[in-house]
Amino acid sequence: MEPSKEEVKARTDRFAQALRDSGTRLTHQRVVIFQEVAKTGEHPDADTVFRRVRKRMPSISLDTVYRTLWMLNDMGLISTLGPQRGRVRFDGNASPHHHFVCTDCGFVGDFYYEEFDGLEVPAEVDRMGDVATTHVQFRGLCSRCWPRDGKGRMSQGNEGRKPHE
Repeated sequence: MEPSKEEVKARTDRFAQALRDSGTRLTHQRVVIFQEVAKTGEHPDADTVFRRVRKRMPSISLDTVYRTLWMLNDMGLISTLGPQRGRVRFDGNASPHHHFVCTDCGFVGDFYYEEFDGLEVPAEVDRMGDVATTHVQFRGLCSRCWPRDGKGRMSQGNEGRKPHE
């Protein structure tokens, strides 16, 4: 689900304030990289962010994108999902939410379900350490990779389909 313009603005405002509060320089490169992640519900990987940012900033390096994404992750402004097919994906939505991940094409979708936000921590997990957040991830085939015939069964003829992002 794509965030609204108001949500992207709120995310960008939180980002700018967090950088100011931490004494980190608010550079144009950091703003553009953050906005690329914050404006989409696609959960792009670093290479995708790099390709998109490079269209506006041809001189930006892949290293700068990676370092910025990891800095934003460390600051709690974005989160990672994965590893996904060998690539970590970044999520610009820092509000409590959960994910559906397609195990075929790699599609990631956000969903909100308050009951999951307040899950009781099992004693076994509690013994492992102090839980700060709960994240539920459903994995399976997305609606594009598993077309249904109206009866909940996978349709024939799915061979050769192309993955989507």
